Amino acid sequence: MRYDVIVLGGGPAGLSAAVAARGRNKSVLVVGNRWQDSPLARAERVDNYLGLPGVTGMELLEQFRRHAEEMGADFVLGRVISLMAWNGFHLTVGSELYEGETLVLAPGVVRQAKYPGEAEYLGRGVSYCATCDGMLYRGKPVAVVGRSGDAPREAAYLKSLGCQVVYVAPKRPTALEPDIPFLQANRLEIAGAQTVTTLVADGAPIPCSGVFILRDAVAPTDLLPQLETLGGSIRVDRSMATSIPGVFAAGDCTGGPLQVSKAVGEGLIAALSAAEFLDRRGAESPAGGT
Repeated sequence: MRYDVIVLGGGPAGLSAAVAARGRNKSVLVVGNRWQDSPLARAERVDNYLGLPGVTGMELLEQFRRHAEEMGADFVLGRVISLMAWNGFHLTVGSELYEGETLVLAPGVVRQAKYPGEAEYLGRGVSYCATCDGMLYRGKPVAVVGRSGDAPREAAYLKSLGCQVVYVAPKRPTALEPDIPFLQANRLEIAGAQTVTTLVADGAPIPCSGVFILRDAVAPTDLLPQLETLGGSIRVDRSMATSIPGVFAAGDCTGGPLQVSKAVGEGLIAALSAAEFLDRRGAESPAGGT
């Protein structure tokens, strides 16, 4: 299915955008992590959201999510690992491909510094998706850098393919299968020649043919390198339009203040702008009668 609006992020900005877009009768897909894992869900008390003082972050986010579901938005759990802007937008989530006419970026603040060698070896041994690229490493040694909740499951998948898996993280996750070797490390560096040959973990070399870096999210600027930023945030105008036609942004990713009210308002504006973009393009096309 090709959606009118794809929203990246299931927090307040993304859910607000989903509700507003559905209100304009646009088909909507929301892609994100579990809403229970949102930073807002961990807030014990929210006192500055208009009309609802004293509510917990979990209660507030649950109501937002239910509203979007009742409005008819579709949801996909997972992280976007690739995004192509051509004839709309084509997104890969895990091993599945989704298409959209417009895009609303609402991932929150994605704070992630790249490891030395990560960018240089991307596509030459560095991967962000075990289900996508695991078959390329059948029978070979690989390192899984676990920085997401589903990383232990993806490590188990690689092992089931016949990969020789070593799991590297600051702390062993409880969900990691006991027969998968674990190495505790914080400082990582990826090295090689034409392709990856080694992951250096706290100074210890781990020979490997592939390194799977599994984070909760990929930064929007990694997905869309041409996206303009300002002070580390996505640059938008008053309609929440970015530097890329058809792409809008809302919430913490556009800068402070990092408040629920601001995120909800920007999500609304971004969705209305996306709907207007679609309507204007439809009116200008030959099928629209012009």
